[in-house]
Amino acid sequence: MDFEPYRGELVAYCYRMLGSFHEAEDLVQETMLRAWKARDRYDPARASVRTWLYRIATNVCLTALEGRARRPLPSGLGAPGDDPGTPLTPATDIPWLQPFPDARYDVEARADMRLALVVALQRLPARQRAVLVLREVLQFSAAEVADQLDTTVPAVNSTLQRARAALTDVGDDDTIAEADDPGAREVVDSYLRAFEAADVPALVRLLADAVVLEMPPVPLWFSGTEHYGAFMRRVFELRGTDWALTRLAANGQPALAAYASAPDGDRWLHSLQVFTVTGGRITRNVVFTDPQVLDTFDLPRRISSN
Repeated sequence: MDFEPYRGELVAYCYRMLGSFHEAEDLVQETMLRAWKARDRYDPARASVRTWLYRIATNVCLTALEGRARRPLPSGLGAPGDDPGTPLTPATDIPWLQPFPDARYDVEARADMRLALVVALQRLPARQRAVLVLREVLQFSAAEVADQLDTTVPAVNSTLQRARAALTDVGDDDTIAEADDPGAREVVDSYLRAFEAADVPALVRLLADAVVLEMPPVPLWFSGTEHYGAFMRRVFELRGTDWALTRLAANGQPALAAYASAPDGDRWLHSLQVFTVTGGRITRNVVFTDPQVLDTFDLPRRISSN
């Protein structure tokens, strides 16, 4: 039996469940191992290979989530900051949400992997999370999900209703531009040019009034163009104005890898910025600086300034 064709979608499923790309890959490997060991007991009359693998993956995820704290972003932990000069002290004790590197796997449903939705999923109890993703995203029938979770169809339907009710504040994802949307590309390209020119007024003109800027693993976030602009001025004062940015995608959203100048004359990978673009304006920028997160995007650590 060949399970490899399902690896990408299983990684995406486990990522939605756990909010961690690293853990998702590990759990899919565990799923594949369990499936291989149980291959002689697989009954094709009961379920397809894909449905059977999701049953195993769901059990693996639910076990992994037992006793786990949810993975948040800074904006889910408290009020926004009002001092862009606040020290940027990482909180290494918080299991931060991680981005999903789109280039690593060919996943069909990327709209359902947007950061805002994955963050919202983390607020749900684990079984509600599983039912919502299996039914709404992956389009399994209620009967299939009941079999995967060893429960009944009425129980699945009831759990789905509770999960939907809990996510009513997520908003309409249809208004959010995807990474390959021409309008979104134009906005992010303009942001790239303004950033490389260290032009703060030009950056601010691309932002929505209530824009959110957050920077895990720093438990600090800002709201509004005034604070955003003040923080960017601080960045250029501290790290210089000689930056290079590279386009990529994460969670089905446009993203930029930012390289800051170093004393040796080259540029070193500084951060990954994941943008939410709505109505032709940037409404959120999540800036990831954790080296472990950056490694998942297979980016060069160092590029020449020439």
